Amino acid sequence: MAETSNFAKKGKETKVPVAWVKRIILGIIAIILILGSFFVVPAGHKGVIFNTFTGVRDKTYDEGLHFKLPFFEKPYRFEVRTRVYNDDAAAASKDLQIVSTRVALNYHIDKDKVNTLFKNIGPDYELRIINPSIQEVVKAITAKHIAEELITKRENAKEEIKMSLKERLAKSYIILDDLSITNFDFSPEFNHAIEAKVTAEQNALKEQNNLKVIEFQAQQKIVQARGEAEAIKIVNEELLKSPSYIDYLTIQRWDGKMPLALGSGSLLSITGQR
Repeated sequence: MAETSNFAKKGKETKVPVAWVKRIILGIIAIILILGSFFVVPAGHKGVIFNTFTGVRDKTYDEGLHFKLPFFEKPYRFEVRTRVYNDDAAAASKDLQIVSTRVALNYHIDKDKVNTLFKNIGPDYELRIINPSIQEVVKAITAKHIAEELITKRENAKEEIKMSLKERLAKSYIILDDLSITNFDFSPEFNHAIEAKVTAEQNALKEQNNLKVIEFQAQQKIVQARGEAEAIKIVNEELLKSPSYIDYLTIQRWDGKMPLALGSGSLLSITGQR
């Protein structure tokens, strides 16, 4: 009888830990269910839910705490604030010069089309949409211009790339805010050719300016010569009009000294006669 009672006590002692283990397991499951039933959308983001059985929900979720079915639904979060995407593109110009372009893209997702973007494209839209779009547009626009135009008309080329990319990305629910071309890089041979051309143009401009100075100086001399000829003409006309004009000129040029010899045509003899 004693052995039977001892065995019963041991059975009760072994049943107690099993009960606690069950409670702990149930508690853990409850916590998992509770935590798995909610998800948080951070500021500047939109939430999308993918259901294992029905696919992507048509509804999008704003920032905050939201409910979902545990195990069967998985949330995805998309940033709808302006993002920056940098990419390098290599292309050939119209005159077959290799051009390396560095593009900086500012964009944001259409917040009302986040679920459509996720359904049709997925979360890796930068790799699947933005990157190939930049590559194709840059190649298409670069091929329309010769290399020198990409330097002298850089803003025009940038605007063409921007407008073409804006139209292309809008079809995938991506809105282009701004675009910057941080670099147009050419081959070393082309860079040397451009430098030589610029130097030649600067030298030609310098020679042209020098020629203009020489022409101006020559014109000044012509004007001066014409002025002197006109002055001589006026003097001759005055001499013809008044014989006494020579006396006036003689007085104007007299240095104040008396002549050493008196002649019949000297100034003193003339004065004495008068």
